[in-house]
Amino acid sequence: AENSHQPTRRRERQMKRFKSAGQAQRFLSAHDTINNLFHLRRDHVTAVQYRAARAQAFTTWAEVTGGKVAA
Repeated sequence: AENSHQPTRRRERQMKRFKSAGQAQRFLSAHDTINNLFHLRRDHVTAVQYRAARAQAFTTWAEVTGGKVAA
């Protein structure tokens, strides 16, 4: 039962650094989108699939930010 609350507890600890719950929510909603792009479950895919997904994430990030894709 305690383990099911870990993501909530983690968010509560992060909120301590913000002036208000609204400010924390704005930051975390933007952060979650970016984090989901790069947070890949490596234990669920092969190394080749992981590298391909990682390359795709960096390509997507470069398109969104207008940056260059690293080789």
